[in-house]
Amino acid sequence: MDTMSSTTPDPDSKAEIPINRWPLVFAVFAGMGLLFYLLQPILLPFVLGALMGYLGDPLVDRVEERGGSRTFGVILVFLFFTTLSLLAMFFAVPILLQQLDALVGRIPLVYTWLRDVAVPWLQSRTLVTDASLPQIDLSAELLQNWQSLGKVTASTVSSITGSGLGLLLWLANIALVPVVAFYLMRDWDDIAERILRLMPKAWQTGTLQMVSEADEVVGAFLRGQFIVMCALGALYASGLWFVGLQLALLLGFIAGLASIVPYLGFIVGISASLAAAWLQFHEPLPLLYVAGVFGVGQLIESMVLTPVLVGNRIGLHPVVVIFALMAGGQLAGFVGVVVALPVAAVIKVFASHALVHYRNSQIYAGGDLENPGDDA
Repeated sequence: MDTMSSTTPDPDSKAEIPINRWPLVFAVFAGMGLLFYLLQPILLPFVLGALMGYLGDPLVDRVEERGGSRTFGVILVFLFFTTLSLLAMFFAVPILLQQLDALVGRIPLVYTWLRDVAVPWLQSRTLVTDASLPQIDLSAELLQNWQSLGKVTASTVSSITGSGLGLLLWLANIALVPVVAFYLMRDWDDIAERILRLMPKAWQTGTLQMVSEADEVVGAFLRGQFIVMCALGALYASGLWFVGLQLALLLGFIAGLASIVPYLGFIVGISASLAAAWLQFHEPLPLLYVAGVFGVGQLIESMVLTPVLVGNRIGLHPVVVIFALMAGGQLAGFVGVVVALPVAAVIKVFASHALVHYRNSQIYAGGDLENPGDDA
């Protein structure tokens, strides 16, 4: 009897842990969110460095598993990232800027076609007869806006370079990114283990499980979805270039970037490419070629890229993705956009565990909260 009386309270004491820990967990997350919001102006190099460290950590782990030192693996990853960055700066960026300038120059032609061809065609086949687009000198408007953009850019550059302190801070922020990424990649596993040890022992097993699930979800997006976006951008750009479209690289880049939201890249890419192909060729056959490029790209994405690289692990609804990106940009600017989807994925994992706990509670079951044992 004494043994039973000594062991009887143990289930009750264990059951109190999940109930009492959630307010503390929510308080910790709220405090972290507030701290992030207050420190947002200085967080960009640390966020970018952490992002590079997280993306490079699996590669460093593989080098370490094959007998190399962790520092050597970090150096190899840095050489890989540096090579990609240099290739983008010297080859892709100039072409993108050139094609962007060409795209802006064609905006007046698009507006003229809409006003003189598309709207009259719709009027002849619908009951709307009074609708018309106003006469706008878009060439002058674009010239003025581009001059304004140039003035803003020049003033921004002059404000940075005109002040010695501002220039030093700007250079320091750029230099901090690889430094933060290097140390995080080198000590990533050790930092994660130390953070886990700071938590109460009763929470460590459950926390490790949730963190592992969150790491799988975030890794699936940051690594898998990023590769999918790059692959689709390259595939669309190559296909449009083969068709002969002058804005192939820019349109492929836009379609790949928009693929961060499922099916949005396909919709945006094919719409813009069809319009560009019609303005360039004025023939229906190139439109079929463009549609074929995006059809093949969509098949490759749905049958090969997404199942292999991402799968169903991210589990974020497209509306949630759009909301997270917009909310992150509204709250913290560019830094908020960078961390929006990883944070949303982590919140989803923790919210799913909280939902399971709620459904197993007496509140959800509708039992007597004061005497929960009566229902049994």
